[in-house]
Amino acid sequence: MEKIEIIKTPEEVNRRVRELGSEITRACGTAPLTMVVVMNGGLFFAAKLAEAITLDDFYIDSIAAGSYSCNVSSGVVKLRSTLKLDPRGRNILIVDEVLDSGRTLKVIRDNLLEMGAASVKTAVLVEKEIARPDGISHADWTGFFMDDRYLVGCGMDSNEKYRHYPGIAVLGK
Repeated sequence: MEKIEIIKTPEEVNRRVRELGSEITRACGTAPLTMVVVMNGGLFFAAKLAEAITLDDFYIDSIAAGSYSCNVSSGVVKLRSTLKLDPRGRNILIVDEVLDSGRTLKVIRDNLLEMGAASVKTAVLVEKEIARPDGISHADWTGFFMDDRYLVGCGMDSNEKYRHYPGIAVLGK
């Protein structure tokens, strides 16, 4: 039986997400923003963050991407879907639950810029404190900085399990 150790309660997560939403809203001013959610993991964080962003000109789209199978990264990022909205000329905010190696966000960011996005920023709920020689080094907005442990909750999973937990926990044996 797996054990989980809660390290951020749902209340702590919700409070920090509201703060991030305010920070992003202030940074955007009156400029339009398109949130691109990295599925499936980014779904839970993005839903909360979208509620906390108070822009009038705000759009949401999603993209499926990943490199993990059976809790292990293959090292190769695969884009498994396309956007509904044309990214040309848009200010885009990529939203994902965790910044681990940084490869997934780098591939998506580079792809959006190649497609003509005006700007691309990133927001993650958790940024692990590790070196990222092959990915983006840091997100533009981060909820929590954490050491390199196997996390679950708020979209982070173990073989698709625990994504729904509203806090952040460490998976143990």
